Amino acid sequence: MEFESSNWIKDGVYFYPHLFGGIMITCALLSFSTSYFGKISVPTMPYLFPDLRVFHKNKSAKKRVRVYMDGCFDLMHYGHANALRQAKALGDELVVGVVSDEEIISNKGPPVLSMQERLALVSGLKWVDEVIPNAPYEITEDFMNRLFKEHKIDYIIHGDDPCLLPDGTDAYALAKKVGRYKQIKRTEGVSSTDIVGRILSCMKDAKSDKLFSESSGEVDNLNNTQSSKSQVNGGHISHFLPTSRRIVQFSNGKTGIRIIGAWAKFPSCYIDGAFDLFHAGHVEILKSAKQLGDFLLVGIYADHTVSELRGSHFPLMNLHERSLSVLACRYVDEVIIGAPWEVTKDMITTFNISLVVRGTISEKNPLMNGKSDPYVGSKEYGNFPNA
Repeated sequence: MEFESSNWIKDGVYFYPHLFGGIMITCALLSFSTSYFGKISVPTMPYLFPDLRVFHKNKSAKKRVRVYMDGCFDLMHYGHANALRQAKALGDELVVGVVSDEEIISNKGPPVLSMQERLALVSGLKWVDEVIPNAPYEITEDFMNRLFKEHKIDYIIHGDDPCLLPDGTDAYALAKKVGRYKQIKRTEGVSSTDIVGRILSCMKDAKSDKLFSESSGEVDNLNNTQSSKSQVNGGHISHFLPTSRRIVQFSNGKTGIRIIGAWAKFPSCYIDGAFDLFHAGHVEILKSAKQLGDFLLVGIYADHTVSELRGSHFPLMNLHERSLSVLACRYVDEVIIGAPWEVTKDMITTFNISLVVRGTISEKNPLMNGKSDPYVGSKEYGNFPNA
């Protein structure tokens, strides 16, 4: 409990207790007996002694801190998500600006994803409270004033990596100048450039394998031994070092209550998949799945399972990278890292799965390569709708 101080009142009480007490009693009588003076207006005690607020509790509410972070968020990955997680930790509410296509073209080159796709990805993150579309690449004075006045932003956030304009100047110079800038640490091991490199390397390796297969007369199939080739070349080997701390950081409040023996209390809706290169379509299907239940459990296939399904050069993102991308989604409550291909009866019982959901595209998946139907067990239980 906080009170405002008033030194003169304390001194008066201490050095002249009788005099000060008499003044207080007199003022009290005058304030409660104004009818005695007829139409004469008598000032009230708070007017005569404004500093008597010392006896009133300071009821001013704590202001919520609003922080702003912008970005292109093209080919969104767990590095983007971690940056926004860190930004949210610096305030109470996070507002995210998604840079316009025109601004990206002017400063970096054409984006891979459209504005609508990038908006869907950013809006789907659990740490984002508000999104500003078509934000400028540079924090100009006009836009900064708009952030401060219209959006009530207290601080502008960016990573510790430099963000330079074509003329070499700092895009956040003005925010730093006015003392409204805060910095977060960049997530090592991944970047949009790195993701593009993995895609190009995958395409190059796939083309090379096809030429090798045609020239040698060998039949190329989804389970060939060429998978080691791309790994040896280091074309798209991930440099991400997973830790349990990072997984906990990406988990929300509901994750962790699912200790052994407690699963029966929380019926789950379950959906599984590769979730490689997490995109707007993934966000949409997870949103639809979450609407079917209170708790969404997502199974993420192991790397070898994805390779068997899609080819030796996949997945582009390893299991832990894909797990973080899914965990960052606001509609996901828990994940099974390295989920099995088949949803067995034992799995349904163990995790108390009330519904097993899949996308309609999986019904006509040409990449199953003779693999058994993974949902046989759940179909027998009768809990198998489409998202």
